[in-house]
Amino acid sequence: MLIGVPKEIKSDEYRIGLTPESVEMLTQSGHEVMIEQNAGLGIGKDNKDYEDAGAEIVTTREEIFQRAEMIVKVKEPQLDECALLRSDQILFTYLHLAPDPEQVKALLASGCRAIAYESVKADDGSYPLLTPMSEVAGRMAVQAGATCLEKAKGGLGRLIGGVTNVDPAEVVVIGGGVVGYNSIEIAIGMQANVTVLDKSAERLDQLESIFGDKLNAVLATDKNNHECIKAADIVIGAVYIPGASAPKLISRELVKSMKDGSVFVDVAIDQGGCSETSKPTTHSEPTYVEEGVLHYCVANMPGAVPMTSTYALNNATISYVLSLANNGFNAALTLDDGFCEGLNIHTGKVTIAAVAEEHGYEYHEPIDLIKGLSE
Repeated sequence: MLIGVPKEIKSDEYRIGLTPESVEMLTQSGHEVMIEQNAGLGIGKDNKDYEDAGAEIVTTREEIFQRAEMIVKVKEPQLDECALLRSDQILFTYLHLAPDPEQVKALLASGCRAIAYESVKADDGSYPLLTPMSEVAGRMAVQAGATCLEKAKGGLGRLIGGVTNVDPAEVVVIGGGVVGYNSIEIAIGMQANVTVLDKSAERLDQLESIFGDKLNAVLATDKNNHECIKAADIVIGAVYIPGASAPKLISRELVKSMKDGSVFVDVAIDQGGCSETSKPTTHSEPTYVEEGVLHYCVANMPGAVPMTSTYALNNATISYVLSLANNGFNAALTLDDGFCEGLNIHTGKVTIAAVAEEHGYEYHEPIDLIKGLSE
């Protein structure tokens, strides 16, 4: 199979779809890989590194899209990239379609077959291609929140860990999943007072058993949410509903009740954000103030640490890329039910229920389309 890797063009995005090591695994398996020139500079890899791994260096992204049977990326294709996709071409990347109707429309029009990293499921019900970036984002969220608390950045002027005889910051994490867990771990490590809000009593018990009395685990009810968020110095939104837009758990009124200069880091912004006051930002302009609260809503947080995040992502994705290349699209997805769940768009049809419902499209079972049982 001929696999193409274009340079990422989303603002402040420095990751790349394949590392040289992943390219070598593919070329040693008999496949061809094209890399857009200089696409790997963000992770410290130049064209020669990729050529040594067996890749062909291509000067334009148009040639990548024109020739490749499969496109491997990191971030969702921008609209001008969607226009370059070919009918029946495989696209393998993060998509986050629920809050992005224009991307849905463009992918449907392209006729491509788009598999979303964030939708691929493992046998145990986890999301193995989402997990590594959730780990990175969860850890970065605390760093970002701590920096935003500095007075020069518009924050309260409080040190997250405090010092002798001066209280540390109050950090509230909404959601105890992978992002939440990693945020908790880093915030505790920075000696903050940490509270986690989650709807699952079982998950709260698990977190308490891990972190002990260093963590205040609270059941997420309207009353508890209001009290904890109102008292917080940093709030981290770490909620995720697979395939769907993030629920707006934080109202504008609740944001208004927070301290002036407190910080809200919305890691759920890729799925539309979990506050009524959230809107996407970039690493170049990461924050804005709404209702007196400093909002950090960068939609590609791991892009700021591309060396770490590209390798973490490739560790998870390469087996799936190899499966598609070795077995072909139909066989790879038929052999793995969880991989099949990652299919979001198939030749002009929506194959993820949450997106179909969100945007008013007819839903098609992915396996039926793959097996030719649905038209």
